[in-house]
Amino acid sequence: MPLVAGSVAALACVIVGVLVVVGVRGRVEDYDRQQTTTAALRIIQMIKRDRLPGQLPPTEGIEAAEVLDARGRVVSATRDLIGKPPIASFVPGEDTVSAYRVLCPPHGLHGCMDVIAFRVFQPDGDWTVYAAERAGPWYASGPLLAFLLATGLLVVLLTVVLTRRTVDRTLAPVNAIRSELAEITATESARRVPVPPVKDEIRHLAETANSTLDRLDAALERQRRFTSDASHDLRSPIAGARTQLEEALLYPDQADWPRVAQNVLVSLDRLNAIVTDLLALARLDASSEAGDDEVDLALLVSTELARAVRDTHTLTDLDQGVVVRGDRLQLARLLTNLLTNAERHAASRIWVSVAAEGDDAVLTVTDDGAGIPPQDRELVFQRFVRLRESRDRDPTGTGLGLPIAREIARSHGGTLTLADSEQGARFVLRLPRVRPVKGRGTR
Repeated sequence: MPLVAGSVAALACVIVGVLVVVGVRGRVEDYDRQQTTTAALRIIQMIKRDRLPGQLPPTEGIEAAEVLDARGRVVSATRDLIGKPPIASFVPGEDTVSAYRVLCPPHGLHGCMDVIAFRVFQPDGDWTVYAAERAGPWYASGPLLAFLLATGLLVVLLTVVLTRRTVDRTLAPVNAIRSELAEITATESARRVPVPPVKDEIRHLAETANSTLDRLDAALERQRRFTSDASHDLRSPIAGARTQLEEALLYPDQADWPRVAQNVLVSLDRLNAIVTDLLALARLDASSEAGDDEVDLALLVSTELARAVRDTHTLTDLDQGVVVRGDRLQLARLLTNLLTNAERHAASRIWVSVAAEGDDAVLTVTDDGAGIPPQDRELVFQRFVRLRESRDRDPTGTGLGLPIAREIARSHGGTLTLADSEQGARFVLRLPRVRPVKGRGTR
């Protein structure tokens, strides 16, 4: 790429240089020729008025001038040409009054000059006036053009070489990053790309790549831990059912088959609950988009509380018209999981509230149980994690209810956290609120 860019730049430099110098030179030549012509016409005016002196005075626009009579003799000239032969021998054609030449040099002068010849009609024959001026200034000369082009090409070539070295040196860390990324696999996710010492965009790229790899590594670690925990939790009911069946089959005549069947059904129910929750988590992980239903949280809470008979007394404080947008079934699942968790740990009462706070819809579920220590508040949202009290109160739980609730909140653009409470655990759900449109009721 630097070579191609350099070639294009060199070609553009040559073209622009030629056009500029040719244009400047043409304008300068036109101006000089006009000045020389004007000076020659002044001399012709002297001839016509019969006021031609033997020595022509200095005239602006020319460096030297001569007047030749009809016999070709010099009858008048500027001081430098007094007593010298004619500076040129060309004359205008029969059908023109002027002619123009570049002489290098004219007779009796030095250097290249623009010489113009005028035919002057006189009674004794045609006279000739020669006027000479230096051929163009230094900045419009051909050698200068060649020098400038050569210098420009040299500069472009040096720029190409330096640019190529700079690009190679700049891209070296990128190649190192690319090579390291190509070597990173799921089994070697702890590797990181090298970070250049210079604080530039490449360093920022490497740091961003390493941050992304850190997150991916953490996600892989969670996946490995999740797979391990899921395997353990799935094996437990299967192993329990298998053990009971094998014991019964060893002594089939002595086995209490109805009791064995009942115990196996309990294990199958636990297995079914785990599989159902795993499928729910898999669907939430695979889809980041929620539904588009407008859900009134107060109505949702009232419906869910009326749908199931609960052993714990539930108190409500529900503001009407607090509406969110999402999947009604998923939000109902979230609320059910929170209520089930609160009922499991409550001593006697559960409080459920719905309120609007600015742009947020806030739903809280609080129980009057023992509560959750601050250091364990994030732990309960990890998959298959169950605190000792939870295992003691409900040994058949899956440890996936709260993680599912948080994933549903996340997919709806909200948060589910544990907040401080004077007694028990207080779960706070915040979701973006849909503001009612004026002149239109809210469902």
